[in-house]
Amino acid sequence: MTATSLKQSSARLRRRDPQARRNFLWGLFFTSPAIIGLLGFTAYPLLASLYYSFTSYSMFGPIRWIGLTNFTDLFTDSNWWLSLYNTFYILIFSVPLGILVALGLALLLNSKVRGITVYRTIFYLPSIVPIVASAVVWSYVLNPQYGVLNNILSAFGINGPGWLTSPDWSKPALILISVWGVGNLMIIMLAGLQDVPQDLYDASRVDGAGVWGRFWNVTIPFLSPHLLFALVTGLIAAFQYFAPAYVLTNGEGTPAGSTLISSLYLYQNAFRFFKVGYASAMAWVLFIIIVVCTVLVFRFVGRRIYYGGA
Repeated sequence: MTATSLKQSSARLRRRDPQARRNFLWGLFFTSPAIIGLLGFTAYPLLASLYYSFTSYSMFGPIRWIGLTNFTDLFTDSNWWLSLYNTFYILIFSVPLGILVALGLALLLNSKVRGITVYRTIFYLPSIVPIVASAVVWSYVLNPQYGVLNNILSAFGINGPGWLTSPDWSKPALILISVWGVGNLMIIMLAGLQDVPQDLYDASRVDGAGVWGRFWNVTIPFLSPHLLFALVTGLIAAFQYFAPAYVLTNGEGTPAGSTLISSLYLYQNAFRFFKVGYASAMAWVLFIIIVVCTVLVFRFVGRRIYYGGA
């Protein structure tokens, strides 16, 4: 390239700079509401909670720096360990069960029957009902005296348990409520099923594969990215499970602390006991636990995922 062409190129770039600057400023202007919202409602609370986790702060008094005291106190807090146990109990059962139910519904709704769109709508509806409203409805469904579920069980000669009044049945009740709202996950599974190449099903039939063989060797590999997504998002959602436990127990975690999950205990410390620093430390410990669990999932499960065509 000659010196003349270089000068011409630099002159064009200089002429373009004011226009590029104006475009950049206009872009900032139109995106400023989103940027301000991100900074004010996400970045600032995140950094503030990190700072508060090293302090003693009650929202009404002065902030006092105490270092790692909040984190060390968690190791001797029996309620914290109880909340972690309850959280992991719900997680271990609700996440796999939710994936299985969503996959089963997707397999049923992937069939070509008359009125299939109506069935898809019906099964998807629970996932768009507001969480608080659905929790209130479930409080009536699970009522041990006049609840719908126990009335159905009594029709078969089964004496229904006191779902939300028994320490043995309160966590299964929360698991049941979480599985009831798997409509979003069902739609994702249904989309994955419809992406499986029909040619592979035809080839497997020619090779003599039965229904189970086609499902295990064709459907599951193509659905594995969706299953990984469901596992990771379900894991994160289980650690953040809050609204049903709060509404159904009036924020107490009753009976006998059986529904005192980590997010609910965090809420109690922040907004009932006003231990903002202690609650912030809980939040960051939960964040670390979620990160570790997610990394382990990707390490031990992610490597077995099949990405079709990749």
